[in-house]
Amino acid sequence: MGRITGAARLAGVIGRPVSHSLSPILHNYWLARLGVDGAYVPLPVASGRFVDAVRGLQAAGFRGANVTIPYKEEAYALADSLDPLARVAGSVNTLIFRDDGGVHGASTDGFGFLASLEDAGVDVKTLPGKGPALLLGAGGAARSVALALLERGVAVCVSNRTDERARALVEELGAAWSEHVGAACPELSVIPWDAWQSELNGFSLLVNSTSLGMHGGPDEAFAPDLGAAGDDLAVSDIVYVPLETGLLRAARARGLRTVGGLGMLLHQARPGFRAWFGAEATVDAATVAHVMAALKR
Repeated sequence: MGRITGAARLAGVIGRPVSHSLSPILHNYWLARLGVDGAYVPLPVASGRFVDAVRGLQAAGFRGANVTIPYKEEAYALADSLDPLARVAGSVNTLIFRDDGGVHGASTDGFGFLASLEDAGVDVKTLPGKGPALLLGAGGAARSVALALLERGVAVCVSNRTDERARALVEELGAAWSEHVGAACPELSVIPWDAWQSELNGFSLLVNSTSLGMHGGPDEAFAPDLGAAGDDLAVSDIVYVPLETGLLRAARARGLRTVGGLGMLLHQARPGFRAWFGAEATVDAATVAHVMAALKR
């Protein structure tokens, strides 16, 4: 952490728990590197105290905060204004405290996801046939990824272990898109969980937005059969512990382009950093090395 004064700009991450969060390591690295007078701190908030915590941070002069599980929906409800993606997604991961006392809510996961693809040389605008993309999962991360792809004109097909959740996600996103964008939602569809591996040849991008393959999780060994994939399929996994999941190993063995989850984590932090600290952070080799070193501790 760099030098801070009584005029320091302050921000943090709200959640329960937040002890695992890499955000303080990342933001404080950027602050020190850029010479910004500021600090970013973990903010564990007890159940039922989210609104109190946010109002307290505003009163204490904080510039804003990231929001993680389980408070993203409460952050959405509390915000006085919302960016378009947050409005459609129905959740917020970045709060910006305005000078007039208002709270602006943003959803930056989609931005982080697309930026991580670009870093890996995957441009969704030039995907064969502009997609479609196959999205595994139906949670909050899946919602953000789907919206980011839809905004770029990429059709999205959702598959989830619980088929009803996949269908609910598609219906909810379609309705929210129509309501807030004022136009029919681009193509959204569902494919059964037991069918997606055999249908891979019809997709240009595969994204795992679930916890499948996460280190220490019940499905750590997740390594699907990608034998049916076309040679131009790009494979992305938002899991970043481990850095190379079973899915990414299977893709690499097939000679496919792969995109790990660490880039999304790093890039999604950039808009909040800019808003709170008034400086532009970059995700370069030094940033990646710093965070990877923390992961290995």
